[in-house]
Amino acid sequence: MDCAKQFAMLKKIQEMEFVAVELNLYLDTHPCDEDAINDYNCAVEVLKKMRKDYEGEFGPLFNFGWGGFSGHPWQWAEGPWPWEI
Repeated sequence: MDCAKQFAMLKKIQEMEFVAVELNLYLDTHPCDEDAINDYNCAVEVLKKMRKDYEGEFGPLFNFGWGGFSGHPWQWAEGPWPWEI
């Protein structure tokens, strides 16, 4: 397993999650800002792809069915936790 690659992918996912959350908060107070809506939608699509790529290589990021089907359902708990990155 390539830990450096896994950590790099997780860091990029966390960065994109931050972008999506910040845009979401901005849109709470500026719901008609078309540029922000487009940026948010783009961030969400990029985040979905990043998560899919990560899970395809290293296994699920989430439990309770949020990470898709897994033949090894507890695999999400075997990876590094966010504070271990």
